[in-house]
Amino acid sequence: MPQEPMPTLAGSRSPFLRHGAGQPVSWLPWCEEAFERARREMRPVLLDIGAVWCHWCHVMDRESYQDAETARLINETFIPVKVDRDERPDVDARYQRAVQAVSGEGGWPLTAFLTPEGEVFYGGTYFPPVEGTGRPSFQRVLREVARVWAGERDRALEMARQLRERVSAHEQAESQPGEISGRMVEEAAEDFAHTFDFRWGGFGRSPKFPNAGAMLLLLDLHLDAPAGADPWALRIVSETLARMGRGGIRDQLGGGFHRYATDARWMIPHFEKMAYDNGPLLQAYARAAAVTGEPLLREVADGIVAYYEDVAGALLERGGFPASQDADIGEADDGDYWTWTEEEVAAAVGDEAAARAAVLRFGIAESAAAMPHQGMRHVLHLARELDEVAATLGVGTDKAVALLERATGRMKQARDRRPRPLVDETVYTGWSSLVASGFLAAGRHLGHERAAATALRALERIWEEGFDVEDGVVHRLGDHEGAFLEDQAAFAVALLDAFELTQQAPWLERARAVVGVMLARFRDEEGAFQDRPRDEPAAARVLAQLHRPIADAPSPAGNAVAALALLRLAALTHETDLADQAAVVLSVFAGSAPRMATSCATYFRAVDWATRPVTTCVVVGEAGEAGTDALLAAALSSCRPRLAVRRFAPGAVAAGELPPELAAMVTGESPRAYVCVGTSCLAPMGEAGALDRVLAAES
Repeated sequence: MPQEPMPTLAGSRSPFLRHGAGQPVSWLPWCEEAFERARREMRPVLLDIGAVWCHWCHVMDRESYQDAETARLINETFIPVKVDRDERPDVDARYQRAVQAVSGEGGWPLTAFLTPEGEVFYGGTYFPPVEGTGRPSFQRVLREVARVWAGERDRALEMARQLRERVSAHEQAESQPGEISGRMVEEAAEDFAHTFDFRWGGFGRSPKFPNAGAMLLLLDLHLDAPAGADPWALRIVSETLARMGRGGIRDQLGGGFHRYATDARWMIPHFEKMAYDNGPLLQAYARAAAVTGEPLLREVADGIVAYYEDVAGALLERGGFPASQDADIGEADDGDYWTWTEEEVAAAVGDEAAARAAVLRFGIAESAAAMPHQGMRHVLHLARELDEVAATLGVGTDKAVALLERATGRMKQARDRRPRPLVDETVYTGWSSLVASGFLAAGRHLGHERAAATALRALERIWEEGFDVEDGVVHRLGDHEGAFLEDQAAFAVALLDAFELTQQAPWLERARAVVGVMLARFRDEEGAFQDRPRDEPAAARVLAQLHRPIADAPSPAGNAVAALALLRLAALTHETDLADQAAVVLSVFAGSAPRMATSCATYFRAVDWATRPVTTCVVVGEAGEAGTDALLAAALSSCRPRLAVRRFAPGAVAAGELPPELAAMVTGESPRAYVCVGTSCLAPMGEAGALDRVLAAES
């Protein structure tokens, strides 16, 4: 019988894979057929994992995968398989660990050499076309791997076995059980304090990655601290967020954040923009702006919202958020779209005084902001305060502000005329949910009603087009299969965010449904969650290996977000068994998470929810009635940690969904607000100001 044609990349929904379809390498997508062919022909698999936003993936494409001789070597010896890490986070997670075990480094592009069973026996990340910087040329690597496979196959298979054992041991080391406690959270905070960069903000030296989870954790710890306590946690949060907001890691013209900074000062970024960064960062900036009142933090939060409206307005109207924006406009580019020379500023602004103001404000003449390989091009950052710009120009502050508004407007218009790096409008459920939660936080804490409406529209579309009562929510909107833990967990949390802000029951019921599927399909026998469904078939043996994500790398960890979803749903409905199940999840990692605390901020946020009293605020009154709305607004605008907000109409209080202590107090009198902290309840309140003061008090 004739063999079925092999799958190709040409029809893929992934822009990264479609680009690979035009290369001379005979790429196959990740599929069972690829490994069947490898077994049939006894050839090793060359696995390339990358993404459309990845600069070095583009570089390796240009240098190697589009080179005819390199392609010939690959096609003659290997079964080449290309994977989009955004499309298959489960594949990426496992091979990242294996390659890190063999080479000591990870990242993208990930280049791995596999047995026909899919197990790594050699790998690395970027390999150059010629020898240099301590790396062998890619052709040399290809020839050496082919030689070993042909003449020393037992050695390759033994290496694969050893790597499998090392990865398994690493996974087990991250899943050491223990008893959760509030002390764990305090010790994790100390770890963050010890690594805090007092000069530039953030943690550690370079490179510097945003850590929104740490910001949210430390902000909660500050709010929990007794009045008059040393505000060290707030200092870390406010200084880090301010430094990032003034730095080159923030897009000073278009809003939003690039992936990370290559230096300690947040100055020179890798320019890709990711949903999994900007969503949590928006939440952190919105909450911190509400707590501190700092205008810069509010400006940064507004800028993230404006960024998405600018680059993907039509998608936001349909429902959903883009996954990423590429760093570059071409394979030889390195940030030209985002950077400026003094001459480009002068040409764009067309006004000498305004251009001079922009050069001063954005540090365009400073060597620290110069691109490493293009010294005339500079990354914009807030180099000087407005009064400094005004003093240097010899004008008043109001005049300086007017000049800068003119300059930035014209620079943005000029940049918009440049070829724009690709915005990947793929709607990945988990990532879109993270951005939706950020937009809902902007609505809740900053009064950004348009942002909240945009988030609700995204969640509505994901629910209607992506959720199945048996399978859960799909990873990528438009697919009919493929679900991961990160999607279920982040979507459930976003649905709870939507419910609290709107107090509309369908959002709560949807969250219940998603959590039900998450428990049914992803929980293992120890009570923690696996990253992929237990019943999902695996094209390669590696996918059957246990992976229970607990570190925030690169997005918030699936087990931690799942635990938060369970804890918040329990707090809103008084389904105490859900809180018990969350405690089991957290206990699976309680022996190991403290050893890697600075990578597990979201986990410790969940432990904080599980071990400290929850504040329940119930507003009784008719929606639309002025007193009721004022009480509800006061509750929702509060940044109090571990706060669950419900509104009931008089006579419709669901006592079974409230803690017994609170249920016993509630009457039909309205409008009234009832607050309990754990089992300690306060007298009912009818004034929004009184509720404000109560919720702002020490918890």
